[in-house]
Amino acid sequence: MIMILNQWKNKLPSNTFWCVLFTLICINIFAVISGNNLLQQITKTLFIPIIFTYLLLIGKQIKTWILAFLLFSFTGDVTSNITASFMLLNISSFFYCLSYLSLIVAVARGIKKLKLDKVIRAYLISVFLINAILLYVLFDLIKYYIPDSIEVTLFAVKSIALITLAFISFVDYLNSETKGSILFLIMVLCFAFSDVLHYISVYYLYNWSFVLLDRVLHIVGLLFLFNYINERNKTTSDIEIKAKAFLNSLH
Repeated sequence: MIMILNQWKNKLPSNTFWCVLFTLICINIFAVISGNNLLQQITKTLFIPIIFTYLLLIGKQIKTWILAFLLFSFTGDVTSNITASFMLLNISSFFYCLSYLSLIVAVARGIKKLKLDKVIRAYLISVFLINAILLYVLFDLIKYYIPDSIEVTLFAVKSIALITLAFISFVDYLNSETKGSILFLIMVLCFAFSDVLHYISVYYLYNWSFVLLDRVLHIVGLLFLFNYINERNKTTSDIEIKAKAFLNSLH
């Protein structure tokens, strides 16, 4: 498998990935504006495989929990296209919940030691409570429009997971203030707003502009994830270089 990927890498132009991704984004936007549901469904499931394949081609290391997020999110994308049964829609929501839980574990494992003073901690708690209240208001509004009780429960779980993910990501950024942490935080915010727009357009008020913004935010979130993985690989490489230089200095 690795040999095949390396052969592809050598044969393809360096900008192939970005050309394919840009084309896919344009097709997705056209599908949303024109109301072509089939084209939307097809393009929706292609983003993660393309990004994942490119990461393999350029030899990037993907952490286990980030890989789990990609797998669960892709499964959610595939099952969400099958709308003939509420059971399949529930399965899709379940996999999206697992994808967000995977990101929570991924970012939480990176927080080694908290270095926040009391003022920052009070600020974080305030932000968390305000977002929790806003999300509860949204949940209280939308739950009457969701016909399936299991989907209501999954919406609540996914919302809690998103709030928790955003909170921990914000803590990680304030604690470390690294480029990787800000990329991760922006990615999470993109996914959160995308998810809110998705539920509004599906269960409350459908508008093609909401759907378009939902898809754009989700794609932008994936691009920030791509840059986050790149940044983590750079950091790892820098640590390895410094470690080798230190070991060589001992000889």
